[in-house]
Amino acid sequence: MGMASGAAQGGGRRRRGRRGGAINEINMTPFIDVVLVLLIIFMVAAPMMTVGVPLDLPQTKAAPLNQDSKPVTLSIRQTGQVFLGEDELTDDTIVARLSATAKDGFEERVFVRGDKRVDYGRVAQVMAIVTSGGFKKVALVTEPDQR
Repeated sequence: MGMASGAAQGGGRRRRGRRGGAINEINMTPFIDVVLVLLIIFMVAAPMMTVGVPLDLPQTKAAPLNQDSKPVTLSIRQTGQVFLGEDELTDDTIVARLSATAKDGFEERVFVRGDKRVDYGRVAQVMAIVTSGGFKKVALVTEPDQR
Protein backbone atom coordinates (compact mmCIF):
# COMPACT_ATOMS: atom_id res chain seq x y z
CA MET A 1 0.00 0.00 0.00
CA GLY A 2 1.19 3.35 -0.84
CA MET A 3 1.24 6.34 1.43
CA ALA A 4 -0.79 9.27 0.45
CA SER A 5 1.07 12.51 0.16
CA GLY A 6 0.54 15.29 2.67
CA ALA A 7 -1.09 17.53 0.04
CA ALA A 8 -3.74 14.96 -0.70
CA GLN A 9 -4.61 14.70 2.96
CA GLY A 10 -5.22 18.43 3.14
CA GLY A 11 -2.45 19.21 5.58
CA GLY A 12 0.27 20.34 3.18
CA ARG A 13 -1.16 23.58 1.79
CA ARG A 14 -1.55 26.71 3.81
CA ARG A 15 -3.27 29.94 2.93
CA ARG A 16 -0.91 32.74 2.37
CA GLY A 17 -1.74 36.16 3.70
CA ARG A 18 -1.59 38.27 6.79
CA ARG A 19 -3.48 37.30 9.84
CA GLY A 20 -4.82 40.12 11.97
CA GLY A 21 -4.52 42.64 9.15
CA ALA A 22 -6.81 45.61 8.61
CA ILE A 23 -10.44 44.88 7.81
CA ASN A 24 -11.56 46.80 4.78
CA GLU A 25 -15.31 46.35 5.33
CA ILE A 26 -17.50 49.04 6.86
CA ASN A 27 -18.95 48.30 10.27
CA MET A 28 -22.69 48.61 9.66
CA THR A 29 -23.87 48.80 13.29
CA PRO A 30 -22.83 52.43 13.98
CA PHE A 31 -24.06 53.45 10.54
CA ILE A 32 -27.50 51.94 11.17
CA ASP A 33 -27.63 53.58 14.61
CA VAL A 34 -26.96 57.00 13.11
CA VAL A 35 -29.58 56.48 10.39
CA LEU A 36 -32.22 55.45 12.94
CA VAL A 37 -31.48 58.47 15.13
CA LEU A 38 -31.79 60.78 12.12
CA LEU A 39 -35.06 59.09 11.16
CA ILE A 40 -36.50 59.72 14.62
CA ILE A 41 -35.36 63.34 14.58
CA PHE A 42 -37.01 63.97 11.22
CA MET A 43 -40.21 62.18 12.28
CA VAL A 44 -40.48 64.48 15.29
CA ALA A 45 -39.49 67.67 13.45
CA ALA A 46 -41.51 67.18 10.23
CA PRO A 47 -44.97 68.01 11.66
CA MET A 48 -43.57 71.24 13.08
CA MET A 49 -42.39 72.34 9.65
CA THR A 50 -45.75 71.98 7.89
CA VAL A 51 -47.15 75.38 8.83
CA GLY A 52 -45.28 78.66 8.76
CA VAL A 53 -46.77 80.95 11.40
CA PRO A 54 -47.10 79.80 15.03
CA LEU A 55 -50.62 80.28 16.40
CA ASP A 56 -52.51 79.44 19.57
CA LEU A 57 -55.40 77.43 18.07
CA PRO A 58 -58.73 76.93 19.86
CA GLN A 59 -59.46 73.44 21.21
CA THR A 60 -62.53 71.36 20.25
CA LYS A 61 -63.76 67.79 20.56
CA ALA A 62 -64.08 67.34 16.79
CA ALA A 63 -62.54 64.23 15.24
CA PRO A 64 -59.50 64.72 12.98
CA LEU A 65 -60.04 64.75 9.21
CA ASN A 66 -58.68 62.07 6.89
CA GLN A 67 -55.93 63.66 4.85
CA ASP A 68 -54.69 61.96 1.72
CA SER A 69 -53.01 65.07 0.31
CA LYS A 70 -51.51 68.17 1.86
CA PRO A 71 -54.05 71.04 1.88
CA VAL A 72 -53.32 74.72 1.36
CA THR A 73 -53.32 76.47 4.74
CA LEU A 74 -54.11 80.10 5.51
CA SER A 75 -53.13 81.38 8.96
CA ILE A 76 -54.69 84.37 10.71
CA ARG A 77 -52.71 85.93 13.55
CA GLN A 78 -54.26 87.62 16.58
CA THR A 79 -53.67 90.98 14.89
CA GLY A 80 -55.75 89.92 11.85
CA GLN A 81 -52.80 89.46 9.47
CA VAL A 82 -53.30 86.64 6.94
CA PHE A 83 -50.42 84.34 5.93
CA LEU A 84 -49.98 81.68 3.26
CA GLY A 85 -47.07 79.66 4.63
CA GLU A 86 -44.80 82.42 5.91
CA ASP A 87 -45.83 85.03 3.33
CA GLU A 88 -48.16 87.79 4.52
CA LEU A 89 -51.14 88.48 2.25
CA THR A 90 -53.56 91.36 1.90
CA ASP A 91 -57.28 90.73 1.42
CA ASP A 92 -56.93 91.61 -2.28
CA THR A 93 -54.18 89.05 -2.94
CA ILE A 94 -55.59 86.05 -1.04
CA VAL A 95 -57.53 84.50 -3.95
CA ALA A 96 -54.77 85.14 -6.50
CA ARG A 97 -52.10 83.51 -4.31
CA LEU A 98 -54.39 80.57 -3.47
CA SER A 99 -55.10 80.02 -7.17
CA ALA A 100 -51.38 80.06 -7.94
CA THR A 101 -50.61 77.62 -5.10
CA ALA A 102 -53.54 75.20 -5.52
CA LYS A 103 -52.65 72.11 -7.55
CA ASP A 104 -56.27 70.95 -7.98
CA GLY A 105 -57.63 74.39 -8.88
CA PHE A 106 -60.84 75.36 -7.11
CA GLU A 107 -61.25 71.75 -5.84
CA GLU A 108 -58.21 72.18 -3.59
CA ARG A 109 -58.87 71.94 0.16
CA VAL A 110 -58.15 75.21 1.96
CA PHE A 111 -57.65 75.14 5.73
CA VAL A 112 -58.05 78.35 7.69
CA ARG A 113 -56.10 78.45 10.95
CA GLY A 114 -57.12 81.32 13.21
CA ASP A 115 -55.50 82.23 16.53
CA LYS A 116 -58.01 81.69 19.34
CA ARG A 117 -57.75 85.38 20.28
CA VAL A 118 -58.50 86.66 16.76
CA ASP A 119 -61.89 88.28 16.20
CA TYR A 120 -64.37 85.72 14.82
CA GLY A 121 -65.56 88.33 12.33
CA ARG A 122 -62.06 88.43 10.81
CA VAL A 123 -62.03 84.63 10.42
CA ALA A 124 -65.46 84.73 8.77
CA GLN A 125 -64.29 87.56 6.50
CA VAL A 126 -61.25 85.56 5.30
CA MET A 127 -63.40 82.46 4.75
CA ALA A 128 -65.87 84.56 2.73
CA ILE A 129 -63.03 85.91 0.58
CA VAL A 130 -61.81 82.37 -0.12
CA THR A 131 -65.27 80.95 -0.94
CA SER A 132 -66.24 83.96 -3.07
CA GLY A 133 -63.02 83.38 -5.01
CA GLY A 134 -64.39 79.99 -6.12
CA PHE A 135 -62.83 77.57 -3.63
CA LYS A 136 -65.45 75.05 -2.47
CA LYS A 137 -63.61 73.05 0.21
CA VAL A 138 -62.84 75.49 3.02
CA ALA A 139 -62.47 74.33 6.63
CA LEU A 140 -61.38 75.67 10.02
CA VAL A 141 -58.47 74.09 11.88
CA THR A 142 -58.60 73.52 15.66
CA GLU A 143 -56.62 71.51 18.19
CA PRO A 144 -58.09 68.47 19.97
CA ASP A 145 -59.44 69.18 23.45
CA GLN A 146 -56.88 68.11 26.08
CA ARG A 147 -59.43 67.43 28.85
